[in-house]
Amino acid sequence: MTSIALAEELLLLAYDDQTGKATGSRIGLDLGMAAAVLVDLALAGRIAYVNGNIVVTDATPTGEPIADLVLAKAAGDSPHTPAQWVQRLRHRLRERVLEDLVSRGVIRDVDETQLGAIHVHRYPTTDPACEAEIRKRLAEALITDAIPDERTAALATLLVATRMEPALRLPPEEQARAHERLEEIANGAGFAGGANLEDSIVRPSVALVVATLSRAITAALGAPKTP
Repeated sequence: MTSIALAEELLLLAYDDQTGKATGSRIGLDLGMAAAVLVDLALAGRIAYVNGNIVVTDATPTGEPIADLVLAKAAGDSPHTPAQWVQRLRHRLRERVLEDLVSRGVIRDVDETQLGAIHVHRYPTTDPACEAEIRKRLAEALITDAIPDERTAALATLLVATRMEPALRLPPEEQARAHERLEEIANGAGFAGGANLEDSIVRPSVALVVATLSRAITAALGAPKTP
């Protein structure tokens, strides 16, 4: 697996570099991060979507601690649907990912006390290189018609499903086109039902996992609120 997990990529995009506070929907982020752990396992060839459930196809550890905990749990448990998995995994996942990023020096934990007793944690960026690489990949995918790699396509799809496009911090005049392009990527990957999986820009086995997880997130979040 890569040096930074998809769940970490979503979190870094969602947290403000300076204030260290989460932006956007917290539930959407948590669901997206849960799905991202499973997507990474699919990318690594460890899980697949079979007969409505996420199943383990290879229990060999990947070397990524959080993903491997999930892999071991899935291998020793009965199969669950994508919707069940994102709900099971989202609780306390963000805290664990934040702790990992702090331990690696990517962000820092600022513990502030409010009203004399309430501890509030902020996580401003310490090493901007990781997030810069993520934003560079997404920017290239948004401004060109080039086919993105599997991870970037999956990340783009999760951004749409979790309604995290504001985390891209684009000017208002670019937001509509960015949303359209993100959906194009998702459709081209077969993640949103817009393409035959055999013609997908990613492996069909991965596309199935991402597509079902994307639908699970959309169902969990419900219909978007109208202005």
